[in-house]
Amino acid sequence: MAEVVIVKDADEGGALGAAVVARLVRQTPAAVLGLATGSTPLTMYRHLAVQLAGADLGQVRGFALDEYVGLPTGHPESYRAVIDREVVVPLGLDAGRIAVPNGKIETAEHAGRDYEAAIAAAGGVDLQILGIGTDGHIGFNEPGSSLASLTRVKTLAPQTRADNARFFESIDDVPMHCITQGIGTILRARHLVLLAFGASKAHALAAAVEGAVSSSVPASAIALHPHVTVIVDEAAAAELVNADYYRYVFDNRPAWQEL
Repeated sequence: MAEVVIVKDADEGGALGAAVVARLVRQTPAAVLGLATGSTPLTMYRHLAVQLAGADLGQVRGFALDEYVGLPTGHPESYRAVIDREVVVPLGLDAGRIAVPNGKIETAEHAGRDYEAAIAAAGGVDLQILGIGTDGHIGFNEPGSSLASLTRVKTLAPQTRADNARFFESIDDVPMHCITQGIGTILRARHLVLLAFGASKAHALAAAVEGAVSSSVPASAIALHPHVTVIVDEAAAAELVNADYYRYVFDNRPAWQEL
């Protein structure tokens, strides 16, 4: 079972998630991080920049979860630009050590294989940061994705394009395809930290944490992983049947037990 930690709000959740990442980086200066984008992890990245201020992060490596296919180089909503803007610059990371899938149309056919090889060459991901979509997707693994899938091109579901339209001038500007780490790729990371904030995530979160493992709810695959930390605010926890138990477990965990 994942360890579910229920906090007051997104800011508290971001601070807690940042503390988990910061501890890893202090213990393992050459840590390999799996980096999620979107609005959910922003508070965590802001707290992480404060918690690691002054630290030497020159050895840290990172792999973004996904990238749109076909956006022009330098587009502000490409995940390369987002990662640089929201993670690399604020934390002072070495941009050359932070990888993003290659979203060029002409190389999309083998971009997934190339990315898998790069992750393997780095020794795998130590800690993967995740959000969850309103339909239960992780990365861009839409409902129906194979639980053994690797990095590949995916067609975005209409709901996902609608959810991401807020970042573009209109939904028509949201790309139809992406390259995403697969569920199987994500499950290879040594520690998964999934964040969920807000009432809109409550139903998907409950299905992922307390429902059956199913490709219909891609995030439910976290049940197959031995080390998962789920950090959620009260609004996102609203449909969790066992919320009181999760609070009890967290309040009474052994002193030596880390998230």
